[in-house]
Amino acid sequence: MKGSLRWRLLVGTLAWVAITLAVAGWGLAALFREHVMAQWRAQLVQQLDQLSGALDWVDGEPRLGAMAGDARLSTPLSGWYWQIDRLGAQPQAAIARSRSLWDQSLALPAALGKTTGDKVLHLSDAQGHALLAVARTLELPDADAPPLLVTVAGDEALVAQPIARFAHLLWITLAILATGLLLAVALQLQLALRPLALLRQRLAAVRAGASGQLPGQFPQELQPLVAEFNHVLAENAEMVQRARAQAGNLAHAVNTPLAIIANAAEQDDSALALLVREQVQSARRQVDWHLARARATAAVRATGLATPVLAPLQALLRTMQRLYAGRGLRFELADGVPPAQFRGEAQDLYEMLGNLLDNAGKWARSCVRVAVHCEGAQLVFTIDDDGPGIPEAERQRMFERGVQLGDVRSDTQGARGGAGLGLDIVRSLAQTYGGEVHAGIAPLGGLRMCLSLPAST
Repeated sequence: MKGSLRWRLLVGTLAWVAITLAVAGWGLAALFREHVMAQWRAQLVQQLDQLSGALDWVDGEPRLGAMAGDARLSTPLSGWYWQIDRLGAQPQAAIARSRSLWDQSLALPAALGKTTGDKVLHLSDAQGHALLAVARTLELPDADAPPLLVTVAGDEALVAQPIARFAHLLWITLAILATGLLLAVALQLQLALRPLALLRQRLAAVRAGASGQLPGQFPQELQPLVAEFNHVLAENAEMVQRARAQAGNLAHAVNTPLAIIANAAEQDDSALALLVREQVQSARRQVDWHLARARATAAVRATGLATPVLAPLQALLRTMQRLYAGRGLRFELADGVPPAQFRGEAQDLYEMLGNLLDNAGKWARSCVRVAVHCEGAQLVFTIDDDGPGIPEAERQRMFERGVQLGDVRSDTQGARGGAGLGLDIVRSLAQTYGGEVHAGIAPLGGLRMCLSLPAST
């Protein structure tokens, strides 16, 4: 739950809804019970009033006159009862009782006759049923009438059952309401968080190089964030362009005096001139290497870069075919090149593939073959030649700066010249982009160079 905003909101909302519904259910059930019990007590008091109004004392015993009858009072053990007790000097229990009591009587507390007003009691009958009763002390106007205790009682089960049915229906209703609220909250969260999912997709597109900005309209809570992010992307792209331009200007500014010094040294054969030419060549290598690395680093920091691989490959193969036409070399592109894109600058792709193809062309006897395929999020370029190859023990040293392929090839047949910088530039550029380059054995018998670079999705 710590890692999901959706689960935090969902669990928090559901906890609040559950607590609210539980409190509401308990409150409604309590209010309904109190209402029903109040109505029940009112019915008992009403029946007690009718009984008191119809009661007379005749010939030493209570007599009931006409009163509104309740059929339950005449039905044995119906749960609805009344009873009259004699108080005073000659107390006597149950001197009169309803037919519903049959041969039973209500067991009343002994001190009840000393109270005044209506008294609510909780009793039990002979079967152990809980009864709710209302008792009243009555003084009849007859001269010889003793004080009487009139009691009306009803079985609490008569009200417990409707209360239980109400509570059952109440909790079912609240459960349905909770389910509806759960679905509503889940739907609301889905709709509310959908812009965040869209924002994540747009950010992934920017990271993959498919877009340089975050397009589209977002809710007003997210739109300022999107605008600020687009502003940062624009500033980042501008900063990268300035850095690339400054690196190019610096390289041009350094190469111009180096060229002048080299031209002057070419006109002299002294030891000093030879030393100058060597140092100028070394300085040029350093400038080229650092310029390539700075350009690649700037490109990696940029966003929205995507370079199709097919067109640069075809252009490089045509160039190499013309360059090595005098030796009759064939530069072939294997079938099945995927319509993929390199997540980086086109110039860097030309730099890496150009160096690898040029090195293969220098040592191939008759053919150089290039293939491209995808491995997950990586583009893999394989450049095979049918030259003499390189011993396995020397395949790592060939990438070191200043080491020429003629120093490590197993057959130095007329070793071709070079600065020993090309493969080091390829490795540095590939690593800067998060890729790699390594050497192996080609099916043609010579050297295979494998270059892995990130693909733009």
